[in-house]
Amino acid sequence: MQARNKGSAVILFNIFAYTVILITTILCVLPFWLIIVGSLTDNASIAVDGYHFLPKVFSLEAYKTIFMFPQTVAQAYTVTTLNTLIGTSLGLFFMSMAGYVLSRKDFKYRNRISFLIYFTTIFGGGLVPWYMMVSGILKLKDSYIALCYPGLMAPFLIILMRTFITSALPDEVVESAKIDGAGSFRTYWSIVLPIVKPGLATVGLFLALNYWNDWFLTAMFITTPRKYELQFYLYNMLSSYEALNYMLSSGVTIVTNPPSESIKLAMTIIATGPVLLFYPFIQRYFVAGITIGAVKG
Repeated sequence: MQARNKGSAVILFNIFAYTVILITTILCVLPFWLIIVGSLTDNASIAVDGYHFLPKVFSLEAYKTIFMFPQTVAQAYTVTTLNTLIGTSLGLFFMSMAGYVLSRKDFKYRNRISFLIYFTTIFGGGLVPWYMMVSGILKLKDSYIALCYPGLMAPFLIILMRTFITSALPDEVVESAKIDGAGSFRTYWSIVLPIVKPGLATVGLFLALNYWNDWFLTAMFITTPRKYELQFYLYNMLSSYEALNYMLSSGVTIVTNPPSESIKLAMTIIATGPVLLFYPFIQRYFVAGITIGAVKG
């Protein structure tokens, strides 16, 4: 009798848990579904009838407008993709190396350097000195390097990497590598990096999202249109259509009526699509990061 009651309780709990998970999933997916449907809906229909779960008047006008110049869009995609790949790879290399050095107790100045890195997260030099350094001293104005360089050593991510290495890497492992004759870099490359893959995945995701979604650096340092990143290119296009809408509302006659609402939603799909495809490949590292250290023995 007791076993039967226990089994019924487990079934009820599973039903409740799966129901909560299902509702939460729907609430998470629903906004993105509305974005997809809105991007495939005629702009006039959105203005009159609002948003629906299925396109009331199907239209690809927003995507046709964005890809009116496909070579320009492809160039912006290429710049953003290469900048994300190169910046994320170099950033992971530099920050994981810095985190490993700062995690070593035998490094004499690790506390002082850690304090200096942490200090920059509280007090910054300001936008103007930073701009003068990048464009004036380093001479990176209108250079691809200006899009990649500022994110290579993020203080918060260095501290995060150091914390993860400290918790995931026992000192005995490093000492064993030294006894076997491995140098500092060999220990870092062959021992540390394989152990801290979940940490690398976490920091890498932060870096990749930061590079992919960035438009401010392009606005600050880039003047050549062919070097524009995707986000800045879409921002420029959206600003142009908002200006056209303002002219329409002011009584100025324009040949075409720009699909302002649907084009915003289409831009969202174009900008976030690659990120959604990328995330499943690193999800397993997040699971490993949650479970690592859960069992000690």
